[in-house]
Amino acid sequence: MILPVEPGVIDLITILFIAYVYDLVLNEPPFSIHPVVWMGKLISGLKKKAPAKNRRLYGIFLGLFTIAFAMSIAYIVLLFFSIEAIPKIVRILVVAYFLKSTFAVRCLFEAAREIQKELGAGRLDGARKGLSMYVSRDTSKLDEGHVSSSIIETVSENYVDGILTPLLFYSMFGPFGLITAYMFKAVSTLDSMVGYKDEKHLEMGWFSARLDDVFNWIPARLSIYFIAAASLIINIFSRNGKKPSPSGTLKCAFSDCLKTPSPNSGFPMASVAGALGVKLEKPNTYVLGENYPFPASEDIKLTAWIIMIASFLAVVFSSVVIYSINKLILI
Repeated sequence: MILPVEPGVIDLITILFIAYVYDLVLNEPPFSIHPVVWMGKLISGLKKKAPAKNRRLYGIFLGLFTIAFAMSIAYIVLLFFSIEAIPKIVRILVVAYFLKSTFAVRCLFEAAREIQKELGAGRLDGARKGLSMYVSRDTSKLDEGHVSSSIIETVSENYVDGILTPLLFYSMFGPFGLITAYMFKAVSTLDSMVGYKDEKHLEMGWFSARLDDVFNWIPARLSIYFIAAASLIINIFSRNGKKPSPSGTLKCAFSDCLKTPSPNSGFPMASVAGALGVKLEKPNTYVLGENYPFPASEDIKLTAWIIMIASFLAVVFSSVVIYSINKLILI
């Protein structure tokens, strides 16, 4: 795969930081021009054509076709970057826009603050209704502790596949980082749409779910240290209110990280549970930090800030990876 003009190391880092600013300032783009929505529509169309037999084989085809589609989007964007007749700043802004579509920081932050605001105002029913937009479990009868737990679990888990993993994929593959970030985003989108264990999706989603587990395996384990570092920063600079515990982050992460059915989701969730000193529970499935009390609404707000700072640390770390790999190649 060859490009006439490839982004250099400064271009790649600049694109990364602009994409991060895009996310914080603009949040999610309109559906009509959102690449992940394009992937979702493709997956939905292919799901409707799934045969009654050989569904695992069809699921592999669905997965590979979607991944190829996503990677082709990124390759076309990089071809656009290669057009030297277009001002470089315009090319960088366009690539940054497409990179931004692979991660979502502000979206997670606002989801947490939305539920925290409802609970803080005593509107439990409103919190339950808002939560139902972000989790698959039945929220209609959850008490305040379980509502708080659910949104904290969701925000924590999504730090990995919604932020850290796409940033690491982007940073590790040089000028083709956008392509690998889109490859991962396709897998993540597939997992969210077909990676269920019900009768309809078990066979068709097998390939996507396993690939998602593989791609997130290392980032999930690295997330412990980003969350611990974010907890330390808040602990040092916070003057009021509850302070997260960096040591609690590590202790709970290492003791409870494998208590979830997923091989990866327990790492960021147990890390946040330990940082906050709270119990996170999905009834009849898992309990993380079982000796702690259930979280309150203030813990949701603190979770949002932990993930926000951990996201910035991931951007900085990814920039260092880009620079370091470039230096190694030149040696």
